[in-house]
Amino acid sequence: MGGMEPKQAWWESFLQELQRLVKTQDKAFSLPHVDLRKAREWLDVLSDKLTWKRWAAVAALLLALFLGLCYALFGANDEGRKLAPDQIIYVTVKPGMNADMIADSLVEHGVLDGKLSFWWQVKTGGLQDKIKTGTYAFTPAMEAKDVLAKLVAGEITVIKITIPEGFGVKEIARRLADEGLADERKFLEKARDFAPYGYMEKGEHEDVRYTAEGFLFPATYELQPDMNEQDIMNMMAQALDGRLTRKMRARAREMDLSIYELITLASLIEKEALFAEDRPIIAQVFYKRLKRGMPLQTDATLQYLMDAPKEDVSIADTQIESPYNTYQNKGLPPGPIASPGMDAIEAALYPADTDYLYFVADRSGHNHYSMTYDEHIAIVNEVR
Repeated sequence: MGGMEPKQAWWESFLQELQRLVKTQDKAFSLPHVDLRKAREWLDVLSDKLTWKRWAAVAALLLALFLGLCYALFGANDEGRKLAPDQIIYVTVKPGMNADMIADSLVEHGVLDGKLSFWWQVKTGGLQDKIKTGTYAFTPAMEAKDVLAKLVAGEITVIKITIPEGFGVKEIARRLADEGLADERKFLEKARDFAPYGYMEKGEHEDVRYTAEGFLFPATYELQPDMNEQDIMNMMAQALDGRLTRKMRARAREMDLSIYELITLASLIEKEALFAEDRPIIAQVFYKRLKRGMPLQTDATLQYLMDAPKEDVSIADTQIESPYNTYQNKGLPPGPIASPGMDAIEAALYPADTDYLYFVADRSGHNHYSMTYDEHIAIVNEVR
């Protein structure tokens, strides 16, 4: 029992490593079972017949097999998201994550194109225990050595995310997912019935798509690594609630507006006004139309129903069957259509004093107003 010859030890180590790799990877990938005892017997017979040159050829063949297997297991991610080169991607390394798990996360988020190089450098460099936990900021398709250097150095970062004014729930979910901060599907599922404050509840608004819509305040946030979709929504809803001062709430009551109606109206103003000077005027147009029992006829509610925005809505679009269609239905839509900023909310509380009933935006986003339908059509023909 004097031990195995070097070539036998190498062969057994190779086979054991192959089996270990296959067991730790995707179960959909299969490799024929390798019987180490029979393989060793085969090797004993073969070793008596092969010269060192032939052994070298066999070793080269086995190396090619090994590299092919590695590509199958660790190869480039062909289904990765298309990210901008300067996109900031946040990835969190949690306690207990091994090299395979970390590499999987990096590939999934688009930081690495494939995991082989990263995995190999961790293993050969003995760096598994030197990677520090925390949240890191990366950019797409980085070199494995650069990613690993940050992880070993512990260059953790504060997570910041900016949600622009006018973003809807779907856009917020996509932005968070693109940054690696939330699961888009889970976020949308939570948003359907998310209502931590009484004024957010659907009540008679059964047709509302997302109860969270409009109530997730647009701002720049600092997130903690362990925050989930629910936590993020709670923080954003709390940010809005904290900004609705007692004076603003009193003003809404004075105008006979519920908070739900206030945010719904403000969301329409946010989507229709590109420039600050237009917000109070558009607010007044909406109030006057509501008071007269006229449909609001705002294109923004039609855009809300579409999968992608259109430069101009069509006559056919105004026929869409939906309670959100303010061409077909009078009054406010069932709920907000986006997250309004404070300027839009202020405009809804303090509208301009005008007699306008119509407005249309030109190609630069500036709105033009009129008091009669004939005037409105003439302006539309002029600016569109």
